[in-house]
Amino acid sequence: MSVMRMGKRFYAVVLALSLLFSVIWVLAVDTVPMSDFKYYHEVAEQVASGGQWGDTYTTVGYSIVLGFLYKLFGAHWYVGKILNIILTVINILLLLRILEHSRLREGVRKAVFIVYALFPAVIYYNSLLATEIMFTTVMLLSTVVYFSTIRYKYLLLGILTAVNTMIKPFFILYFLVIFLTEFLAYRNEKASGRGDFLRGLTRAGLRAAVVLAVAMLVLSPWLYRNYRLNGEFSWVSNNGGIVLYINNNSQNTHGGWMPAEQVENSPVTTPEYMNATWTQKNKMLSQLAKEWIVAHPREFINLGLKRLALTFKGEGDDIYFTFNGSSLSPERRTFIYRLNEMVRIPIFLLGIFSILVHSLLVVYRLLKQQKTSSFESYLLILFYMFAGTYFLTEGQSRYAFPTLWIIIYFLWQVPKLFKGIRMPQ
Repeated sequence: MSVMRMGKRFYAVVLALSLLFSVIWVLAVDTVPMSDFKYYHEVAEQVASGGQWGDTYTTVGYSIVLGFLYKLFGAHWYVGKILNIILTVINILLLLRILEHSRLREGVRKAVFIVYALFPAVIYYNSLLATEIMFTTVMLLSTVVYFSTIRYKYLLLGILTAVNTMIKPFFILYFLVIFLTEFLAYRNEKASGRGDFLRGLTRAGLRAAVVLAVAMLVLSPWLYRNYRLNGEFSWVSNNGGIVLYINNNSQNTHGGWMPAEQVENSPVTTPEYMNATWTQKNKMLSQLAKEWIVAHPREFINLGLKRLALTFKGEGDDIYFTFNGSSLSPERRTFIYRLNEMVRIPIFLLGIFSILVHSLLVVYRLLKQQKTSSFESYLLILFYMFAGTYFLTEGQSRYAFPTLWIIIYFLWQVPKLFKGIRMPQ
């Protein structure tokens, strides 16, 4: 049997195992949607029955897709779980395509692939009606498109950016990832004795501008819809203000969610707030949060670091969401949770450590006018887009899901760091 055929067989077997484990998990752990997941399900039911597509409070891109599937196959959350399994398979295949653009040795590529495909969260998220799997699908597809040589790829990236912004509104920042990656590619040219600064800056700016302009054009019908509902310009959702507010105040000491009513002098129980539109509420709470941040810079930084710790330190308490409504005994739940921790914590700690060290190496090489890996630079910038958002807003282990593949990729760069091997050029 040829090496190529053996390689394909390896990836096929791993993919089949991931699919098998996902199906077994969904059948064995009958998760009932709660909290945000219940909300997504309820909005999807409204969409399926011809009702309103959300009330502009939060993004409904995921619920819209789920709603169309409910209309076709029935409004039961098992439809969403089957969709999750299909998207998970697609995500694993997209990751394999992305890894082909890396300069990893085949053995390391296989290691990244198998760890991601069989990572606990990749399996147990299939039972949640959460946005994370679909959001990750569009992000991975965007990455595949970015590293491809297809024509008009920046137009396509603009469309994908709009689609993912409808799922998570901060993804509009993806155009900055394109700009910074393109500009670093120019620096590589300069390090080789080629390239002009102004030309490189212009090239990066124009490509990023195309992505942003197309994204805004695609989003414009939804923005107009929100304008009609609120009477003034509204972004794709209006929950950014309350998220910023409840996570940046003197009563929040842990960096996670808290009831808005518990914030000192909170306006959320006043007639003015309750009678306001969602856009007005969003502006009101955003302004209060910004004023607090300016007045308490040290506390803000401390909370930001706590939010990053909640997201990336690796405990993985998001697995408890999958236990809601299931028949698993408390003993089995504890066992599964501890098993998840044993896998997740070392991978996260080593992966984040590697990301931080590689970031310093990139900065060092930029200062020394040396080449950097465009592939790894892109991954680092994309990771920091997420980390920066969570530093500012809210931290919880669920939010780390879209960055799993990046963390696992850099996990396998740790041996190079200890051996003193330079990053691939």
